Amino acid sequence: MTEEDLNAPDDLTADAGEGLREHGVRTALLDLLAEVGTVTATEAASRLGCSSGLCSFHLRQLARHGYVEEAPRNGGRARPWRLAQDTASDKPAEERFGDLARGLEDESWQRWQAQRDRAPAEWRHDEAFSSLAYLTPEEMSRVADTIRRALAPYEDREQRPLARPDDARPVALITRLFPLLPQAEDGGTR
Repeated sequence: MTEEDLNAPDDLTADAGEGLREHGVRTALLDLLAEVGTVTATEAASRLGCSSGLCSFHLRQLARHGYVEEAPRNGGRARPWRLAQDTASDKPAEERFGDLARGLEDESWQRWQAQRDRAPAEWRHDEAFSSLAYLTPEEMSRVADTIRRALAPYEDREQRPLARPDDARPVALITRLFPLLPQAEDGGTR
């Protein structure tokens, strides 16, 4: 059995945890395109350490949502991709990638809600929670750093499937820290 076989999606991954993998691969592809300009699925796979089929699938999905497009070909069968021209300049890269990430997170959460009854019994719960705290900007940054440090021991498992316990599954870990803006009298924000 190869490492790629161990990384192949199973039923739970396909139904409930797929968004985490999609998010990571798609974000990595967008980052790579921002860095190098154009890339084929095979080149992306080599640089990112995943299969060319997985990269090809996610490049097509990103194209479907308007984030990437096919680049002009120089002959042959190679199919190069680049950031879509209309998205390459209208927003800063961080904002575009943030919008995509939030959309994928929301899509994954909705998929989980719709399909959780298909997951094995031991996975049919979630640990969603939220909290309100009064923080300074520095404190908010410290909270974010604390969360990142708490998750750090598990980060390498995405790239190193053999480091995962046998019963480990991809779990979406989403934290959004943002200040609440006051409501204006007309219903908008000030």
